[in-house]
Amino acid sequence: MNPVLQASPLDPLLAPLYVLLDLWSAFMFLLWDLTGLALLQYQFLHRAILVGLCIGVMAPLIGTFLVHRQLALIGDALAHTAFAGVAVGLFLNAVIDLGVSPYLTAVVVAMLAALLIEVISETTDAYNDVSMAIVLSTGFALGTTLISINAGGLAVGINQYLFGNLSTVSPENAAILLVLFAVIVATVALTRNQLLYVTFDETAAEVSGIPVTWYNRVMVMLTALVVVGAMQIMGVILVAAMLVVPVAGAAQISGSFNGSLLVSIVLAELAVLLGIGVAYYAGATAGGVIVLVAVAIYVLAVVAGKVRTALGDDEAPTLGAIDAGDEPTSD
Repeated sequence: MNPVLQASPLDPLLAPLYVLLDLWSAFMFLLWDLTGLALLQYQFLHRAILVGLCIGVMAPLIGTFLVHRQLALIGDALAHTAFAGVAVGLFLNAVIDLGVSPYLTAVVVAMLAALLIEVISETTDAYNDVSMAIVLSTGFALGTTLISINAGGLAVGINQYLFGNLSTVSPENAAILLVLFAVIVATVALTRNQLLYVTFDETAAEVSGIPVTWYNRVMVMLTALVVVGAMQIMGVILVAAMLVVPVAGAAQISGSFNGSLLVSIVLAELAVLLGIGVAYYAGATAGGVIVLVAVAIYVLAVVAGKVRTALGDDEAPTLGAIDAGDEPTSD
């Protein structure tokens, strides 16, 4: 198992995943021998690449549903509350030496915030953007307040959470990300039809007996997990981009929901891998580079859609026109 700087209470539970990380590093070292790519010689980058690959699947997987629900901005709201969760973790570690990863407290706080967004919308008849604005403001206010209370200990290390940092993806944080990845993929696989039905026709889904409120809460909680996972290398400020930009690009070149989902994952993985590579060789912040690459890919997708239309092919699809594909059931 990779040595860690400080023992964590989660180490016994995460031990099997540490072994998996060691195997991944062995594979990366093998690729280094075969390709000579300099960035593959560092173990911290092995973890960053693995985290990035997982984000390239998780973010479009959830983002495709969010964009079609017109909830693209929920990522920003939950990112700011995840920032509050990080601040809570750092504060508790500094005050009572809790010894828990700030990403773990971020998971808890972000999921509670996700539920709060839904509860505010359901109980006050407020629009989703209102509830998101309230939660976003509250989360960021809580985070900045905790940082100001213990500024000497927290302000120094908070930049890595705001902007992301490849070098700070520890074995523990990478293992937590793998757990989040498994939970998200498994949940979507099991509830895909119901989520699809609720996304495209909420009224019909409710009439057919699907518990719409419950599935809405599942979706926002999955979004919270994606946000916290992606925050490691994307940072709070840029994390929401990976939920939206690859999905928007995929919509330009795919006319079905399933096709859009698959293409968005491919585009996201391409943005992550190219972004990490460029960031390493340019000495830039990975999160910003990844988003710029994703936006560049989106622009190329838009151009490809326009060219296809100009050549007389079928009209380029739009987000609102994507076919849901298989008809979901309430079973």
